[in-house]
Amino acid sequence: MGSADYELWAWRPHVEVWVLVLVALALGWYVKRVLAPAVPGGPEKVTRRQGVMYLLAVGFLWLASDWPVHDISEEYLYSVHMIQHLLITLVVPPLLLLATPRWLASRVVDLSKPWTRRLLRPIVVGVVFNVVVAITHLPWVVNTSATNGPFHYTAHLALFVTAIAMWLPVCGPLPELRLEPFGKMFYLFAMSVLPTVPAGFLTFAQGTLYEAYDQQVRLWGIGVTADQQAAGLVMKIVGGLYLWTIIAGVFFRWSAGNQRRDRQMAISAGSDVKAGCSAESAERPPVADDSEPLTYKQVEEAFTASGPPPKEL
Repeated sequence: MGSADYELWAWRPHVEVWVLVLVALALGWYVKRVLAPAVPGGPEKVTRRQGVMYLLAVGFLWLASDWPVHDISEEYLYSVHMIQHLLITLVVPPLLLLATPRWLASRVVDLSKPWTRRLLRPIVVGVVFNVVVAITHLPWVVNTSATNGPFHYTAHLALFVTAIAMWLPVCGPLPELRLEPFGKMFYLFAMSVLPTVPAGFLTFAQGTLYEAYDQQVRLWGIGVTADQQAAGLVMKIVGGLYLWTIIAGVFFRWSAGNQRRDRQMAISAGSDVKAGCSAESAERPPVADDSEPLTYKQVEEAFTASGPPPKEL
């Protein structure tokens, strides 16, 4: 085991991360205990499912930002840095949106302003997010982030904010901004295709792209080129499979909803037919019971009642 391995597993406190996590938990408590009870007559407050989603979001944010993931990703392996980016762009933002009640989102985003709707259109937020992702993979940006703390957090904040906007059309709390199922599937497909450019740039690059990760002592014996290629594969394959899993979930949920609706329509149509037949039977005059055989006396009485036959002309 090299010196880098010993340095890595020496625990390092990240007080700024702890403060961020504590502030996030305090904010969640404030929303549930103070803001939600003050919602006037609204049935939607903060559900148990939303609370679980929020705790999961904060937990994954903590995992991506604290020791040892933070230390590995910023000092040793760019492939782990890529995993960190996937957590703060593809995992934490949708969990936060699923945890946000509609009444709270309406206070943050004012959809009555036309410019807000224009800025939050799917094509706008999708393109902006992927442009930010591409910029954060430029060598100058990566090398500066590894040596400049404020710049590093600013880059991550830009990724995080644009990722939240990118997920609004898929699982946002505001129905006005969400796409229909087919639109969601096409949108997520586009989000899985666009990262191909930076991922290919990492996978097929020759030589060292990021000087900050070109260290003599290599963690776990992983070379610079292999690390870059692994980062590209994580970005494209892991991120793509994650998005395609969500696409499959949207499709199966949409299909199950259609089947449920068809069954309900069939049951409703059958009930209407049965009710119509019952009404028709009630209005129809009673028919004489002809189950008993006719007698000769009954036939004779019928001929007598009909009178003599008409005379021929």
